[in-house]
Amino acid sequence: MSNIALTVEEINALDMLEITQHPVVKQRFITIHDTLWGPGTGEAAYERESFYFNRILNDDTKLQKATKFSVFSTFIDLAVSGLSLEPGARALCYLMGRNHCIGQNSEGKKIYEGRLVLTVSGYGELVLRRRCGQIRHADNPVLVYEEDSFSFSDTDGRKTVSYTCNFPHKSNKIVACYMRITRADGTTDYGIMLEEDWKRLENYSARNNRYWDRDARQWVENANELYKSSNGSIDPAFLMAKCIKHAFKTYPKVRIGKYTDFESDQVDEPQPEIDDFYGVTAPQQPQAAPEPESFAPQPDFSAGVTVDPATAYGGNGADEDDGTF
Repeated sequence: MSNIALTVEEINALDMLEITQHPVVKQRFITIHDTLWGPGTGEAAYERESFYFNRILNDDTKLQKATKFSVFSTFIDLAVSGLSLEPGARALCYLMGRNHCIGQNSEGKKIYEGRLVLTVSGYGELVLRRRCGQIRHADNPVLVYEEDSFSFSDTDGRKTVSYTCNFPHKSNKIVACYMRITRADGTTDYGIMLEEDWKRLENYSARNNRYWDRDARQWVENANELYKSSNGSIDPAFLMAKCIKHAFKTYPKVRIGKYTDFESDQVDEPQPEIDDFYGVTAPQQPQAAPEPESFAPQPDFSAGVTVDPATAYGGNGADEDDGTF
């Protein structure tokens, strides 16, 4: 790996939207991409992803609350993952802001700082798992409505699904979602979500995205609106993305950068060699950090990956995270 390096102080001295344009950052991104994904791929990837990255930051002022170091690290993680921030119905990844607890003040109250995180969507996770040889193929998720016939069985480790689509779907009530996965060895696996599964996730979302109502002087819990956006039912596209990530909860983890996570909240443990990707020289002497701005947990303002990859729906982060900003 190249000796190209920046200090934390140099990164913090840059304007938020200048970080990706810095010559050292550009060269590091290109070098990493060429090393991991093939010689000659880095230059085009840098031009494309720096454009998407800065456009997202410029359009979403909430993401600009993040620390500059997390902005730098998240951009480098794009090169590590080999994914793209290109928006669309099947976005592979997107940027997300998170509140991270960094300690307590003299009164014992938690202090938060905003951090930018590269979040891999269900579709991006499929790409990563194909690359590492865990799967050969995965079919599109199938929505099961109340009028349909559906059954699932698991006999001696062999999973089977029986499904019949019965038109018309007058109720528009979704009761299940499943996807068929072909493993690397040619065997078949199924990822299945029932209504009780996404109701449980809805409760998690509400708790994770609660906020303090100063007027009412109480905590208010708001689950991601996509759980109710389809005439009181879960949004179909949102459920399909949930089904993809739910299907891989028991699969081996895929290595990702330290400022990257999956929508399924399976944050990989840092790998020892991953530190070399960032090329940042830590300060020689510990310095007193300025008092960071405190970000109280905010209500979920997100949209699904099929709408806007620059935002995110709720989910638990690492133990020290407390909601999104």
